Amino acid sequence: MPNKKKYNVDGDAGRKAQIQFADQKQEFNKRPTKIGRRSLSRSISQSSTDSYSSAASYTDSSDDETSPRDKQQKNSKGSSDFCVKNIKQAEFGRREIEIAEQEMPALMALRKRAQGEKPLAGAKIVGCTHITAQTAVLMETLGALGAQCRWAACNIYSTLNEVAAALAESGFPVFAWKGESEDDFWWCIDRCVNVEGWQPNMILDDGGDLTHWIYKKYPNMFKKIKGIVEESVTGVHRLYQLSKAGKLCVPAMNVNDSVTKQKFDNLYCCRESILDGLKRTTDMMFGGKQVVVCGYGEVGKGCCAALKAMGSIVYVTEIDPICALQACMDGFRLVKLNEVIRQVDIVITCTGNKNVVTREHLDRMKNSCIVCNMGHSNTEIDVASLRTPELTWERVRSQVDHVIWPDGKRIVLLAEGRLLNLSCSTVPTFVLSITATTQALALIELYNAPEGRYKQDVYLLPKKMDEYVASLHLPTFDAHLTELTDEQAKYLGLNKNGPFKPNYYRC
Repeated sequence: MPNKKKYNVDGDAGRKAQIQFADQKQEFNKRPTKIGRRSLSRSISQSSTDSYSSAASYTDSSDDETSPRDKQQKNSKGSSDFCVKNIKQAEFGRREIEIAEQEMPALMALRKRAQGEKPLAGAKIVGCTHITAQTAVLMETLGALGAQCRWAACNIYSTLNEVAAALAESGFPVFAWKGESEDDFWWCIDRCVNVEGWQPNMILDDGGDLTHWIYKKYPNMFKKIKGIVEESVTGVHRLYQLSKAGKLCVPAMNVNDSVTKQKFDNLYCCRESILDGLKRTTDMMFGGKQVVVCGYGEVGKGCCAALKAMGSIVYVTEIDPICALQACMDGFRLVKLNEVIRQVDIVITCTGNKNVVTREHLDRMKNSCIVCNMGHSNTEIDVASLRTPELTWERVRSQVDHVIWPDGKRIVLLAEGRLLNLSCSTVPTFVLSITATTQALALIELYNAPEGRYKQDVYLLPKKMDEYVASLHLPTFDAHLTELTDEQAKYLGLNKNGPFKPNYYRC
């Protein structure tokens, strides 16, 4: 396809800012139940479905219990290349997408400015992310930019059925519904990838399950794939593992560690959505509650700030002395989990690690302690250890379980240890606009990059692109940036139009 020279964006003051893609000189910086009838794989990777799934309880009561895989559905155009809960919900999903568009100004700007040039013309993107109204806006933006898309869900509980239906009605091959079984999860991914006459050339992943599925089942596909864009801690960790082992055979973009993802999605999104998720599932009062937050990265910082503001007594566990010192300077008590496990009312994991909360911790918790996870993967809480004969599971409401010990003690487990906010509530659209815009620009860059620019490694977004994403969202606040004078720019050794920080600076 013709080489795309540059992608032009008009600024508020009438200036024309230019973000170069294919001819960009500067490379990105490198940085090191219902059991299904067919089992595609369970041991393929440490997936977001590793623990037992009681998916049958997570269905919409307004729908029948027939598995979407057993239904024959077509959209209004006669296409059946999708699998959703109920295609008849499409109208409701479309309204939700239209609401989300109002809070995603940067993506709407990209659509408008791409009406002439199609920087993703010829791109065939296979995606595996949370399927929400915000993701729908991203997918439809990618379509407006010229791409063809096929999509599955990265989490068995986060799909909004009506949004999936709206996407299917619009012609997007979507394979996802809320409450998938583990077998359903892998089946949906396989249906996205393994289709006659369609070969993906880009991957957009959240958690790494899609990438690992292709590696294990269809490795020859990577001969035509130009790159991977990954947005989660878990998925990025898995990419670095592949790179270290010499098995990463295409370039990959680490969106998770971009400033626009870390400082906005991880921090501000979690600061608001942690309260929403806990309120919807438990109706609890936060004032005076003792909470331990495991991990003081950006997600942990957001959770701690929200809970402290509501009057909770917050403890923090951390392995990194720098993050630990930040927690102390922010007024939180740094502890080991064992020191407070008997007294706290809520345990929240935010690490991206595994076995942060073990069976020993669970055994020692007080009666009615609430346990939940704000990390992508369900490995942080050892939920599998609770699936033993001596413990009783009692469903309270959707995605809320009591796990009862022989002496009558019970804990309240939310979303079976999966991502709390997207499983049990919603997340602020505006911050997801920032992340989605970053993903779109990363896809454009990788797709249009000339051969040889990016090697088989993991790359970070340049600061210039982070700044560009932020600038697209400033008009929402009627914000006015100060411009450097020529003298000031020379004094600082900067270009007047940025970047204003070096690529290694994390804000």
